[in-house]
Amino acid sequence: MACAAAAVLLLAGCAATRTQEGAGGYLDDTVITAKVKSAILGDPALKAAEINVETFKGRVQLSGFVSSRPQMDMAVDVTRKVKGVTSVANDMQLK
Repeated sequence: MACAAAAVLLLAGCAATRTQEGAGGYLDDTVITAKVKSAILGDPALKAAEINVETFKGRVQLSGFVSSRPQMDMAVDVTRKVKGVTSVANDMQLK
């Protein structure tokens, strides 16, 4: 009986909330972040840009600095094409 109660408490501790992710969601977001960073670095036009990537529940936030509006738009487009991305928040700024 005590083991069952402990198991329920452990599983509840890993559950996701609106402001926190469960363990599985965190790993998914880590993978999405890595894929977005790789896609940005793999694009010759964006390679030199200073773009930060953060992901929460599939929503990717891009911040940092780019040299031009076309670079900014390209970064958003590249990010949207990554599997698992549900939305993109563009908080990048022009240098």
